[in-house]
Amino acid sequence: MKKALIICAAGMSSSMMAKKTTDYFKEQHKDIEMDAITATEGEDAIRAGEFDLYLVSPQTSMYLDGFQKIGQEVGKPVVSIPFNAYIPIPMGIEKMAKLVEESI
Repeated sequence: MKKALIICAAGMSSSMMAKKTTDYFKEQHKDIEMDAITATEGEDAIRAGEFDLYLVSPQTSMYLDGFQKIGQEVGKPVVSIPFNAYIPIPMGIEKMAKLVEESI
């Protein structure tokens, strides 16, 4: 099973996106799970390396460069989520799922 983690400001919208995208993957019979945490936990989470992919939400893009450097140190990809893949409607969930599959 592959795992992806969304790093967000407060974790509310990212938790919803993680759940909806995980549900989408299940419907597609794909073995990928998603979770979400706050940006303050991002550095430690990436260093722990427990996920296959780390996604930085649009509202926390100011941390992207630092998180990507840590990702390089531990050999894990860290990517930015575009705004159109961060909308909890079917189109946004499909774009999020595609981003995860292309990046994982």
